[in-house]
Amino acid sequence: MEKPNLSYINDLARGDQSIKNTLIDVIKTEFPDEKEDYIKSFHNKDYKKIEENVHRLKHKISILGLEKSYEIANKYEHNLRESSLEGYQDFDKILQVISVYIETI
Repeated sequence: MEKPNLSYINDLARGDQSIKNTLIDVIKTEFPDEKEDYIKSFHNKDYKKIEENVHRLKHKISILGLEKSYEIANKYEHNLRESSLEGYQDFDKILQVISVYIETI
């Protein structure tokens, strides 16, 4: 599995440490809440809400440089539109990898 990285954040910050820190803080603050919302909607089998959660989480996946994982999330989001949970296991693994990573940055 891919490993999250800060390459995109570094590119956005263009060497400005305060911008980099702000972006990292946003991810560290928003990701756990968005993940929790996703888990709740998943347990409730609310496909529309799950899809919305996945859509929001996809942005964090992209920002953390996870290109293949972004594609997995995109496919999962599409499946949810068809009321299918196909891909949820791979998506859950991605969320776990990100959860561990954000504890280290």
